[in-house]
Formats: sequence, C-alpha cells, structure tokens
Amino acid sequence: MKLPLSVLLLLVVVCIVHAQDFDQTRIKKHIQTLADDKLEGRGTGTAGEKKAAAYIEAQFKKLKLQPKGDNNGYLQAFTFKGGAHGEGPEGKANNIAAYLDNGAATTIIIGAHYDHLGLGEQSGSLEANSKGMIHNGADDNASGVAGVIELANYFTKNKIKEKNNFLFLCFSGEELGLFGSKYIADHLPVDLSTINYMVNMDMVGRLDPQTKTVVVHGTGTSPVWETLVKGFENDNIKIKTDSSGVGPSDHTSFYLKDLPVLHFFTGSHSDYHKPSDDWQKINYAGEAEVLKLIAKIIESPQTQDKLAFLKTKSKQQAGRSAFKVTMGVMPSYSSTAVGLQVDGVTEGKPGQKAGIKAGDIITQLGDYEIKDVYSYMDALGKFEKGQTVQAKVKRGEEVLTLSVTF
Repeated sequence: MKLPLSVLLLLVVVCIVHAQDFDQTRIKKHIQTLADDKLEGRGTGTAGEKKAAAYIEAQFKKLKLQPKGDNNGYLQAFTFKGGAHGEGPEGKANNIAAYLDNGAATTIIIGAHYDHLGLGEQSGSLEANSKGMIHNGADDNASGVAGVIELANYFTKNKIKEKNNFLFLCFSGEELGLFGSKYIADHLPVDLSTINYMVNMDMVGRLDPQTKTVVVHGTGTSPVWETLVKGFENDNIKIKTDSSGVGPSDHTSFYLKDLPVLHFFTGSHSDYHKPSDDWQKINYAGEAEVLKLIAKIIESPQTQDKLAFLKTKSKQQAGRSAFKVTMGVMPSYSSTAVGLQVDGVTEGKPGQKAGIKAGDIITQLGDYEIKDVYSYMDALGKFEKGQTVQAKVKRGEEVLTLSVTF
C-alpha cells in the first residue's frame, strides 16, 4: 500500500521525537540498584563500590561496547589516599571505561562518578555523627551513572551514524578529590588529541518540577557552547549557564587538559551528602529531560567537528580535598542572587553555630567579598582551622554580621 506524503512525513516526525525519548523505567532501575543499601554507599575502594562497578560493567557488556580498561577489560585501576585531605591510608579503586567506535576521527567523552560516601567513614558527610550510616547517594551520583548508561544505550542503538566515537567513563574517587578522573585524564585509552569534548553529569536526578532548571557549567570552554546550549530551552527544561571549566566535579580533570567541557547539574537540596539521598526522591521524568537535552547538544551540527577550546576566567583550583575548613552550608548553584545563597545548613558545623540559616545570602567572609559560589570557594581556601572571621549575611531585607569560627 502506498502511503500519502503527509502520512510519511508524520511518521518521520514521530521517529525523530521517539529517538529523543529516554526510558524512565530503566533510569529508575539503574538508580535503585546503585543506591541500594546492599552497596553500602559505594565508598571509594569498598566492596559495595565493587558491586556497583560490576553492575555498570554488565550494562556496557549488554550494549557490546568495547572494553577500554586494563588488560582488555572495562576496569582501570588507580591508587588513592583516603581522609579529608589525603592524609589517610592508600587504597585501590577502579574507573570503568567503554568505547563505541563509529570509525570517526574524533571522540566524545561522556562521564559521571559512581563512588559516594560509603558508611560516612571517608569524610564529606553533612549528617551529624554520620559514621556507620549508609549514604546511598541516589542523586549523588547514581543519577549521573544512570545517565551514562542510558546515553550509551541511546547512541549504540541510534540509527543515525554519529560523526564522533564515544568513550563512556564512570569514575571512582570523586568524593575524595577527583582521584579517578585525574588518573584517567592522564592515562586515556584513546589519543588525547582526538578527543572532541567531555560531557559530565553529577547530580542530575532532582530537577525542580517548578523551576525546571538545569545548571550547565563550562559554557565558556568553547565558542559554540553558550548560544547553542541556551537555544535548547523549552517548556520542559530551563537552562542556567556558567562559563567556568573548573568546578568540584570530574569535568575539571578534562578541562585542565585543554578540552571543552560541559557539566550538567540539577541543583543542591537538603539531602546532599546525607543518608537521606535515596532513590524515592529522584525526579525520573526530570532526569529524562536532562538526558534529552544532552542528546540534542551532542547531535547538533555545531558539535560534530572538533571544537575550539577556550580557557575560562576562574582561577579556582577544584577538588574537595583542597579546603582546610568547612562552613557546613549547602550552596545553591542555581541561585541568581549576588552572593552565596544557602540551601541548607548542617547541624553542629561552623555555619550553623554562627547562626546562618537556609535562605541566607552570604555576601562577605572576612576580608573577601562573596559574589557567587566560586568566590565563596576561593575565600574558603584562605582560612585555617580555629580561625574566627566575620560574615556578612543578607536575610530578607536585613543585613547581619555573624562570627564564624572554623
């Protein structure tokens, strides 16, 4: 039977729309598995993390992706130092690397970290007396790993042959200071000169259903990013961009290799780095929208050829091990306020003891003016344990001066 032209065009449109869909059921399955109590929080180098790695390996094998780890396997071993500032004992952990060869001259890296805080013993928890408590890390970062797996599924099964190859990476050691991504950036299984750009997902599972805002960092690392990324805003997803290629997640390791990067993040919340970051709180429809956005960016004609790299202005040196002190406050990365807006405060930490509350906007710490999260982190790196500084805080229309002792 010969179909009318209008029907054929409709079928083409339906196929295109379907090609951009991501299965919420599969996303949920990945996150539930990785954030299960049986994995005991996926602490770097722990037995629970090894179980997570085995699950990720199995997904890559199902997709028949080429292993790009050590000894023709998917795992790439590296060593790390535990403790809050790398002063702990040495351990071993693994990155996971898989490759989709499209016969192209260039390769796109799609990555996310799969480690988390374990039983609260490796530092980083914002829960008081957290040792021994399972930190499942559903949003941070089972959500990102689910994104890597589903984008691997999408590009493996995509009928349109991409003009780039894909290197799918899952990093360990991120929570201790980007150990895994630093290592693999120095020991890439493909030629660095052939890498087009890197896409990182860290906490992409809690898209706010009201604001629908995803934060995209790194838009200053290539001339094409800012206009291209903002152009994909629609009724289902709003986009806030940040130019810096440096931040407290794994894209930093690749930016420092002079590669364009994008980092996707749906915002902080009160469960960040706490045992309450569980799979039941994930916005699965929201994560599907984020993955749809990433697929559109990767498939854009503007990102097919090798992108030009730009250095960004921020001089911040990222890595959670870089700070000697902590405020114990959770920054809002999606706020447009001048200063650091506080989304949450940890009981017993310096911020809470000083009287800082959720919703406050920190505008100054000691002698340092705070304009955003980056200037806040820059300032934090200047202080020592035991030091007391004055903090200026905006609370509604009132401006307070509070004493913070680190």
